[in-house]
Amino acid sequence: MVRMKDDGTHRLTDLPECWPSLPLESWEDTRATLHMWTQIVGKVRLALTPLVNHWWNVPLYVTARGLTTSSMSYERMLFELEFDFVDHQLVLKKSDGATRKLVLVPRSVADFYKEFMSMLDAEGIHVKIWKMPVEIPNPIAFDQDRAHSSYDPEAARRFWRILASTEAVFNDFRSRFIGKSSPVHFFWGSFDLAVTRFSGRRAPDRPGADRITKEAYSHEVSSVGFWPGSGDVKEPAFYAYASPEPEGFKDYRARPAAASYRKDLNEFLLPFEAVRSAASPTHDLLDFCQTTYEAAATLAKWDRQALEKTPESAATAG
Repeated sequence: MVRMKDDGTHRLTDLPECWPSLPLESWEDTRATLHMWTQIVGKVRLALTPLVNHWWNVPLYVTARGLTTSSMSYERMLFELEFDFVDHQLVLKKSDGATRKLVLVPRSVADFYKEFMSMLDAEGIHVKIWKMPVEIPNPIAFDQDRAHSSYDPEAARRFWRILASTEAVFNDFRSRFIGKSSPVHFFWGSFDLAVTRFSGRRAPDRPGADRITKEAYSHEVSSVGFWPGSGDVKEPAFYAYASPEPEGFKDYRARPAAASYRKDLNEFLLPFEAVRSAASPTHDLLDFCQTTYEAAATLAKWDRQALEKTPESAATAG
C-alpha cells in the first residue's frame, strides 16, 4: 500500500483557517443562489468551447480569489470570467485590457442573469445559453427565477477557502499517478470539486444513459471530490466512487475511520467536519483519496504498476 508523505505544502493546508466551518444550514439559501449563478457563467464557457473528452471543457477552476472559466476565445478577442470571493464581484477580463465588474450582492437569479448578459453585450460578447438549470430538482429558468436571491459574502468566502485547500490536496494526490487523470475542476452542474483517475480501459455502456452520462463515463474511473451538501447529503462531505463499481467495493475498509459507504449513493462519504477537526486535515483527506482509489483499482484489476509513480520517482520529483 502506498503511504502519503507529508511535505512543506501541508503545513499551509493544515492551518485551521484553511478549513473553516461551513454547516449547510448556515448558508443553504446562498449556496442555492450561487449554484445558479455559477451555472449561468459556466454555460457561457460551454457555449464557446469545443467538446473535450468527459466534458472537460465545462468546469470552472479554483483561483487565488475564487473560481474562473479560464481564457475563452470569441471572435477576435480572448476573455475570462472570474468569481472573486475576496472582493465579492464577478470580473470580466478581456485581452484588449478592458475590465468590467458585477458586484456580488443579494439579488435574484433573474436579475443576475439580466445584468450579467448585459455586461457581456456591452463588451461585444453576444452569446446565447440554454436558460434552464441542470442537475437540480424543480428547475426554474434563469430569467424567471426570483426564488433564489441570497448572498452571504462570508459564507461564499469560506466556501472558496475550502475549495482552495481541497484543490491543493487533490493536486498532491493527482501528482502521484502517471496514467490519465483529470484536472482538479469544479463542475457547476453538480456544484462540486473533483479529480478523476482512469484505468485506460473503456467502460461498458450504461443502460438508459443519456448523452452527457455516456461521455462522462465512457472509461473506467476512480473519482474523489468535495461538495458542500444538498439533497440527501445534509452536510458538506468528501466523496469517492468507482465507475463501473467492482464487486466488493462497498465492503472495502476506507480510511480514516469516519469514512463510510452510502449504499443509497453508491459512494464512500467522509464528513467535512471529521477532516477539518483532525490533527492533520491534509493527512486524513489524502488517506481517504488513496484508500478509496486502492479499493477501485485493486478490485477492478487496474495495472497499478504501470499507472502509479514508484516511491523512488515520487521522492526524486519532490
